[in-house]
Amino acid sequence: MENHTSILINELKKLLKGGGAHVGLKEALADLTIEQVSKKPDLLPYSIWQLAEHIRIAQWDMLEFSKDGNHQSPKWPEQYWPEEVAPESEEAWNKTIARIETDLKEFIELMESADLYSQIPHGQGQTLLREALQIADHNAYHTAEIVVIRRLIGAWKS
Repeated sequence: MENHTSILINELKKLLKGGGAHVGLKEALADLTIEQVSKKPDLLPYSIWQLAEHIRIAQWDMLEFSKDGNHQSPKWPEQYWPEEVAPESEEAWNKTIARIETDLKEFIELMESADLYSQIPHGQGQTLLREALQIADHNAYHTAEIVVIRRLIGAWKS
């Protein structure tokens, strides 16, 4: 029989990869052109590119904080959001997506190898459990925004 921690880790992994109640980030970012990710619909503050890059930066920051006591977080909020509405190139777009996936995989490996409940030594009470939930919550919030933008620009499947 699995212990409670391994059950929790398995559920966290599902949640971090997109959960089961809605579309995950990987699917929300799939099959988009540079033109689509660069559109900023009227009255919305961000393009899909800006949202994806923000997710990358924030997730990277939480990963680095979780493992490195010398990590310095970017300045909030300006260094968490790209000013450019569009990526420099398709290569830059692909790098953002790849980095989101790589950093998430690394965070999951860290979560699997460490104590979820112990306070992070250089933090202020944070634990890996808290960081995992924060990554999942943050990514889900912005994934929904990406889906809304895709709907507004006619780039969503339904």
